[in-house]
Amino acid sequence: MPDRFAIDTSELTRQFGNLTAVDHIALRVPYGEIFGLLGANGAGKSTVIKMLTTLLSPTSGTADVGGFDIIRSPADVRRRIGYVSQLLSADGALTGYENLRLSAKLYDIPATERKERIENALEFMSLVDSADKLVRTYSGGMIRRLELAQAMLHRPAILFLDEPTIGLDPVARHTVWDRLIDLRRNHGMTVLITTHDMEEAEALCDNLAILHRGKISVVGKPAELRAGLGEGANMDDVFVHYAGGSIQESGTFREIVQNRRTAHRLG
Repeated sequence: MPDRFAIDTSELTRQFGNLTAVDHIALRVPYGEIFGLLGANGAGKSTVIKMLTTLLSPTSGTADVGGFDIIRSPADVRRRIGYVSQLLSADGALTGYENLRLSAKLYDIPATERKERIENALEFMSLVDSADKLVRTYSGGMIRRLELAQAMLHRPAILFLDEPTIGLDPVARHTVWDRLIDLRRNHGMTVLITTHDMEEAEALCDNLAILHRGKISVVGKPAELRAGLGEGANMDDVFVHYAGGSIQESGTFREIVQNRRTAHRLG
């Protein structure tokens, strides 16, 4: 029987010395769903993503991604996922087409298929007219769409996105949303995103989980979570209620610098 869940974790835990960054979380994401992972800075979102993408080993617990164990079969996991981090993954000194050609080689896409896959990705992301321009001339929204094109070239079953629209203007943000919805609808792709944008969470996510101090506070559909707090509640209310009930003075200097650099280069 095929696996029902694209992501399935049990007691997943990661410790850094005496700090428990992720604390025995159980998470199940069905195939074909856009799932949001929310929480204040320092709640454990990035650590969860790094474990699920095999960039970081768990201290204890298990996780299957795409039907494969992240510890026993990391290479199989990586073949089934795409990952777009907040850090710049496109080379500004290359054209959009050249970036995609490089990605195709890194993903070991057969030479006979590369041209068609690149052209399809450019068309899907509305970048055909900019394919031969240097990426350093691209707008923030165009860069993000190119990075999505790079991540989907090998046709992954699961796409991980860390703050996919940070620093983008409203038009570019909604364009990225449309592409993500199209990926799910037309390609059956499972998408897991981290975001601090509550409008984004409600617009995109079929379900979401809110983390607080490494633990899952709640899992559910955005509309149901709002309804659970009473008439008139919005997603900001949901976030504050389940993410700790107060403003979290967290986030390291390095994290702040990284976020601001990301916002600047996409702005």
